[in-house]
Amino acid sequence: MSERNTVLRSVHDLGLAAWFGGALMGAVGVNGAARQMGSTDRDTARIASTGWGKWAPLGAAAVGAHLVGGAGLLNANKDRVRNQAAVTASTAAKTLLTGAALAATAYTRVLGKKVDLASSDDPEKREMSAKAPGDPDQAKRQLSVMQWVVPALTAGLVILNALHGEQQRPFSRGTAMMRRMSGIMGR
Repeated sequence: MSERNTVLRSVHDLGLAAWFGGALMGAVGVNGAARQMGSTDRDTARIASTGWGKWAPLGAAAVGAHLVGGAGLLNANKDRVRNQAAVTASTAAKTLLTGAALAATAYTRVLGKKVDLASSDDPEKREMSAKAPGDPDQAKRQLSVMQWVVPALTAGLVILNALHGEQQRPFSRGTAMMRRMSGIMGR
């Protein structure tokens, strides 16, 4: 049986790259351009909402690809995760960080939708925003923080990916195997 998982790794890594890159580009590029081009707060919010709306389907696909690839890699490496303490720990950390990044991404989307509805030219959408829980101005303030939380969390995932790659090097695996064998022999 082959130990190569090129397709799973590619799906996993490309999904994460797009998730991180899209979030960072949006915070810097989309929101920066909206601030520069918008003549009012409402214009700025509409411009940013339009840009983020264009990205949302691709962003969702990127997150999905990362999760599918990650689940496949976890299944393919379950023995290593189970038997190599450092891999178990880094996998647990990566799982928790992925959950946090997912929650932050979802929350950011909810805030963005609230701001989008409140800044719409459509009176029905503005009315929907007024009926929805939460203050649009507060959502805008929270969004200005959350736009940086998602890239920070996904950058952490990129770093943990690098750690996982290092843990697969022959020396790391050999050292772990030697420790396990010495523990068995010492009994």
